[in-house]
Amino acid sequence: MLSTLLIAWALVVVTVTMHTVGLTMLIQMLAGSHLDPPERFWSITWLLVRVTWWLIIVHLLEISIWGLFYFWQGCLPDAESSFYFAGVTYTTIGYGELVLQVPWRMLAPIEGLTGILMCGLSAGVFFAVVSRLFAPRLQAGRR
Repeated sequence: MLSTLLIAWALVVVTVTMHTVGLTMLIQMLAGSHLDPPERFWSITWLLVRVTWWLIIVHLLEISIWGLFYFWQGCLPDAESSFYFAGVTYTTIGYGELVLQVPWRMLAPIEGLTGILMCGLSAGVFFAVVSRLFAPRLQAGRR
């Protein structure tokens, strides 16, 4: 049990570090690309599409870390099952048709909790980007 929790801790550290690096790269790209937020429809659309894709890629990489671990340790029968289980657990969909065996069972709720936190952090960044797009309009409306 203790070794499983230590492994879970290590996976959480890798996941959070990967997420932090991904968000830092996104913020640096956004800060360097626009001094003023775009105002045209297609410019805003393109910006939000890029932010969305970046966040999806970061989350898929994080899911892959968990899936690779499950596959490496033989927790599930094959690679497809390992990545599928990691995805539905990370996103907290949790269909339940695949479960981890007894020594690894505690990893699933920890992965789910980590996924919730990372998705929440991404949602916060996305909200900040959208807020930045509309802040000048709100300021102009107050004048």
